[in-house]
Formats: sequence, structure tokens, C-alpha cells
Amino acid sequence: MRTVKTSGKTVEEAVEIALIELDASRNEVEIDVISQGKAGILGIGSELAAVNVTKIDNVNDSIKTGYEVVNHLIELMGADLELNINHKSDNDHVDSVLEIVGDDSGLLIGRKGETLKALQFLANVLVSNKTGSKSRISIDVEGYEDRRNQSLINLANRVAQRVTKTGRHIELEPMNPRERRVIHMALAEHTSVVTESSGSGFDRRVVISPI
Repeated sequence: MRTVKTSGKTVEEAVEIALIELDASRNEVEIDVISQGKAGILGIGSELAAVNVTKIDNVNDSIKTGYEVVNHLIELMGADLELNINHKSDNDHVDSVLEIVGDDSGLLIGRKGETLKALQFLANVLVSNKTGSKSRISIDVEGYEDRRNQSLINLANRVAQRVTKTGRHIELEPMNPRERRVIHMALAEHTSVVTESSGSGFDRRVVISPI
């Protein structure tokens, strides 16, 4: 991987300079905004925008295609949004996430992330049709997934306390597979409760029971 630090009147200009220097396209880099910059008044107090841009050598075909698909969907929406590839490392494992940012980002989250889930489902179907690959791409909007994960962990711990206190099992609201996994993992080593999934289809949910 190679990283360059560039500046420009805007973040977009700084990124474009970096892409030229790295001889890379936007879907091959990770962008870290250091400063948004300031316009100032009549040039007084102005500051250039600054970014660190890293060229990632191992961006796979699914992520590249996913970037193209999602970017096209964003263009069709006509919304003020920007798409980047964010590489999250965990020990020796690297996850590539398509991250959407911008003034209109709230439009893509929806109630309890339902719009984001629908976008991710559609993007994965299109990517699978184009590449023939079954590997899934992940999409995040303004760090929503991290906030949602933390919210689920907090929920799991609160409900576990109630179950321990009352001695009665509690069923959570229906969740998708990823959300259920967060609940299961959060309570995997809990000494007073056990979790299991119940129901089918869209009604599948986690049940937390006392041991």
C-alpha cells in the first residue's frame, strides 16, 4: 500500500490530485479527510483542505464492481452523496466496506436502517449477476452500522439483566441475520442467560432465556 498527503481548495480537489499522483481510480483507494478547509473572507483566514489517500493493492473484483453499481445508483438518485471504499482491518483480516457520506445520507438509512438494508440487498443481487460471485459486499452510511451494532449490544445487555432479575425469557423484535449475530455474540459468554433464534423468515428473532 502507498499513501500520499495532498491539499486543495476543496476535499474533492485534494482527492483528485492524490489520484493522479497514485495513478489510481477512486474505487482503488481509501480516503482519510484530515481537514475540510476554510474559505475565509476575501482570502483572509482561508485554509486548504487536506487528505491522506492510500492505494489498496488487494481490492477484489466484487468490491470494485460493487463500487461501480452503488455509485451508479447514487447518480440515478441525484442526491448529494459521495462513495468511498473503507478498509477495516482486524488482526490479519481485512473487510472492505462501501461507505456513503454526504448531506443527503439520511435518505439512505431509513427507519431502523430498512432503506440501507434494501440498498445493500439490491447491490448484492446486481454484483452477483455481474460477477457470478457469491461473496457479499457491505455498505455503510455515515458510520450507521457501527452505531447500530453498539445499540444492539446495549440492548442485549439490558435485556439480559431483566431476564436474570425476573427469571423469564424475553423475545426481541424480528432482526436480520447480521443483527441476530450481534446479539448472540454480545451474550455468548454471559453466565446467567442463553440466546437462541426463533421463528422463520422476516419474523425470525432472538430469544434470551435464563440458564
